[in-house]
Amino acid sequence: MSDDHGHGSAGHDHAAGANQRSLRIALALTTVFLLVELVGGIVSQSLALISDAAHMFTDVAALAIALAAIRIAKRPADARRTFGYHRFEILAAAFNAMLLFGVAVYILYEAYLRIKAPPEIQSTAMLVIAVIGLLVNLISMRVLQGGQESSLNVKGAYLEVWADMIGSVGVIVGAVILKFTGWAWVDSAVAILIGLWVVPRTWTLLKASVNILLEGVPEDVDMVELKKLLLAVPGVKSLHDLHVWAVTSGKSTLTVHLVTEPEVNAEKQILPEVRRRLAETFGIHHVTVQCEVEACGQTDEEDHFKSATAALAEKHDAAPPIA
Repeated sequence: MSDDHGHGSAGHDHAAGANQRSLRIALALTTVFLLVELVGGIVSQSLALISDAAHMFTDVAALAIALAAIRIAKRPADARRTFGYHRFEILAAAFNAMLLFGVAVYILYEAYLRIKAPPEIQSTAMLVIAVIGLLVNLISMRVLQGGQESSLNVKGAYLEVWADMIGSVGVIVGAVILKFTGWAWVDSAVAILIGLWVVPRTWTLLKASVNILLEGVPEDVDMVELKKLLLAVPGVKSLHDLHVWAVTSGKSTLTVHLVTEPEVNAEKQILPEVRRRLAETFGIHHVTVQCEVEACGQTDEEDHFKSATAALAEKHDAAPPIA
């Protein structure tokens, strides 16, 4: 029997530092404009502006929580939390998704009430504030863009700002229409569109966060292909107890038992090749492999896994080729 444990986290701390700086800048910009937009919405009696301000409040909360999560996640592992505190970033992303969903539902409800009794709205003030908001959101998006690919936490904050940017565009369009037509219901219609636009994107973020919290297979890992890759390593006869999950976004972990040919030196011939293939193909660097000449006892969970991967393989093979 042979055991191997390899891991790598190159660039993770550097990325966290860069993300922290980006979040600070975006938080400062968004907080200042939140106050401006809230006052402007109350003065102009624009629900679109007030709803956008409410959404921007969630931006501020999202950015602050994301920033705090990164600081906590940087704490080293200890005797009680052997994986460290990386999951705080995922908890922050899930919380932000639920917060944004709640705001979207409130906007839809308030817009429905206002359509029945639209108030008088100052379109000029609404337009000026919305344009300033658009500029602030574009700057914040540019600042956060680099980190949203590597961190689900930053992606959550980025989506908050992105959704608010779309909201600002909607408010601008609504203000222009209102100014030239006097249709007060346009303000509520824009608010409804903002709410409907936000909900599905919130669901996507929440689903990705929950998948990590439930230790599901990372979305960019195809288990059928992963199993084929491991079985293709020379000297490997079969495998079992294969598990893949992510501690946080971009930090996947794998454990597996490999049954090998008796004459093969697993430590020198198999383990280095397994690590190389997993890193190059799936970006998995944190790997624990147990090599066995004979398979150890399998659990019911492993039988369920076999059935699930067999079903996936059938779907995979039956899928029509992409033209």
